[in-house]
Amino acid sequence: MSTNQPLLKVEGLSKRFGGVQAVKGVSFDLYKGEILGLLGPNGAGKTTVFNMIAGMIMPDEGQIILEGMDISAAPPWRVCAHGIARTFQLSKPFGGMTVRENLAVGALVKDADPVHSENKANELLEFLHMGHLADDDIDILTAFERRKLELGRALSTEPKLLLMDEVVAGATPQEASEMVELVKEIRTQGITVLIIEHVMRVIMGLSDRVIVMHLGELMANGEPEEVVKQENVLKAYFGDDYVDGSA
Repeated sequence: MSTNQPLLKVEGLSKRFGGVQAVKGVSFDLYKGEILGLLGPNGAGKTTVFNMIAGMIMPDEGQIILEGMDISAAPPWRVCAHGIARTFQLSKPFGGMTVRENLAVGALVKDADPVHSENKANELLEFLHMGHLADDDIDILTAFERRKLELGRALSTEPKLLLMDEVVAGATPQEASEMVELVKEIRTQGITVLIIEHVMRVIMGLSDRVIVMHLGELMANGEPEEVVKQENVLKAYFGDDYVDGSA
C-alpha cells in the first residue's frame, strides 16, 4: 500500500432514511492502486456508502474527498467526470442498443469524438472477450455477459476509481474465476478498486485490505486474513452462538 496521500478519503459519512440510520460515522482511506474489499452482512450499509461516493445520494454528514477535492455534494455525472465509476448489483444496460453501442456511450464522458468512443468500445470488447457479441442486441446476453458489459460500461469512462458491487453474484465457479482475473487486470492498468462481495473466496483472493461494516458502522479494517478471524466480525456474520460454540 502506498504511503502517499489517499486517492479517496471518506470522513464521518452518515446517512439516515426516515427513522433508519443506514450509515453512521464511517471513515476510511483508499490508496492508489489498491483493491479494497468492503464486507458486511445484508443491511450493513455497504451499498448506501457506494451510492454516496458515486453521488447518487447525498450524505447527511461527512465528506468524500477525491485527490484532495471535496465531491460530497457532486451529482453522479460530475463524480463520473472526476474519475469514479461504478457497477450495480443488477446490470442495467441501455435497451435497444448493441453491446458495442453500450460500451461506446460511456466513453463520451471523457471525449465527445465518436471515433474515440468507438475505438474505446472495441478495446473493451477485446478485454472482456466479448468481440463475438459486439453487434448483438443486449437482450440476448446471459446474466454473466450482462455483468461483464456492466463492468465494461464503467471502464469506458476511464475511471481512476472503480466501485464494484457484487460482480460475481449468481456466477458459476468458472465465471467467478474469469471475473477475478478481469479485476486483477484492471488493477494492472492503474485503476484503483473498491469492491463489495459476499463470496468470501473471491474477496480474500482479490483484496489487499478489507473493511467491514455492521449496522451502518465500520467495525474492522485490515488485511483480509486477520480481519476475518476477529471475534466481532464472526459474530456479525454468524451470530453470538456460533462464535461461543453453542450453535
